[in-house]
Amino acid sequence: MSVTSPAGTQFPVRVLGSATAVFEYGGLRFMTDPAFDGPGDYLRPGRPVLTKTAPSAATPAELGPIDVVLLSHDEHPDNLDDSGRALLADIPLTLTTPGGGRRLGGGAKGLASWEPVELERPGGGTVTVTAVPAIHGPGARADVEAVSGEVTGFVLTGDGLPTVYVSGDNASLDAVREIAARHAPVDTAVLFAGAPRLPVLFDGAPLVLDSAQAAEAAAILGARRVVAVHCDSWAHFTEDREDLVAAFTAAGLADRLQPVTPAP
Repeated sequence: MSVTSPAGTQFPVRVLGSATAVFEYGGLRFMTDPAFDGPGDYLRPGRPVLTKTAPSAATPAELGPIDVVLLSHDEHPDNLDDSGRALLADIPLTLTTPGGGRRLGGGAKGLASWEPVELERPGGGTVTVTAVPAIHGPGARADVEAVSGEVTGFVLTGDGLPTVYVSGDNASLDAVREIAARHAPVDTAVLFAGAPRLPVLFDGAPLVLDSAQAAEAAAILGARRVVAVHCDSWAHFTEDREDLVAAFTAAGLADRLQPVTPAP
């Protein structure tokens, strides 16, 4: 799948399913949360069963070289599965949470919230990637992290480049407001949505933004374009792209939500 936008105004983003997307920014190729396994159940001791319902729209081999993976977290298979883990060995740099950096090793670098890293651009200049807050469920960050783990989002900036926000598995609009206070308006917001719910966690409350919250996040950020990911391919995602379209339409933001079309 690919996300289209008016010619000459935005860079293309290819959406592959789950929370995985690929885009070029500042001459570097980025990938979010790689998940490429086929459909099936993920059985993990002491954790709820997660069921993948659809394959990725492409294989890693079909995508070509990736310079940087932006990994919101490494502990859940809908964000990093077995195939995604194998892929990281071939990626020069994976930016993720501090804990994820320690667990993954190799080319992984953990970033604390608001910690920046500068990446050299081909031909000169830099891209700055800044880790930003994300909370993987309802409530205070410390309380949620004790249950569902540490998560991060990212903001990408550079001279002459648009501002890009990648939310990660975030359910907190307060976190979005913190980010907007420093970085709004955002040119492109890659929002993880889908309202995933597990009855055994937080009384079934959404673990990531629902569709109405995604629309509110877009407004808070002043986002000129929203690319929605993390809203298909898993049974615990309770809202899909149709729900997103309805929510953005109700909020008067339908023109900001970019359509996803089959990849050529």
